[in-house]
Amino acid sequence: MKKQDGSFELRIPSSRSSIHRVEEFFRSVNESIGMPDERLHTLLVSVTEAVNNGIIHGNKNNESKFVTVNVRLEERTLSVTVADEGEGFVPSSVANPLQEENLLNTGGRGVFLMKAFMQSVTYNAKGNEVTMVMTI
Repeated sequence: MKKQDGSFELRIPSSRSSIHRVEEFFRSVNESIGMPDERLHTLLVSVTEAVNNGIIHGNKNNESKFVTVNVRLEERTLSVTVADEGEGFVPSSVANPLQEENLLNTGGRGVFLMKAFMQSVTYNAKGNEVTMVMTI
């Protein structure tokens, strides 16, 4: 989990049954960081949404593919990168779930929550890696 450079990494197979490992991982990471519970909860919601998106949309529930979570703390800034092995997507194509025509859609809420809870959310050019930054 903890790498030599002080960052942390979790690699899980693309199965919804693996998602519980994300919370376990961040509770362990938080032993080193000491984030308040409310910030940890917000972080867990955002990262769990990103991992779910990687499993379901990116890797298409293919258990031979993995989702990787990397965590780096620099001073009071936590950076979390979630990457999948999928083809990627265009983030701007995700509809705003608050618009009336999208209220009943089943998708788009995860990206919305990540943007709402984190200080910044950016994607790589391919769209199969998201980096979320939180001040703690």
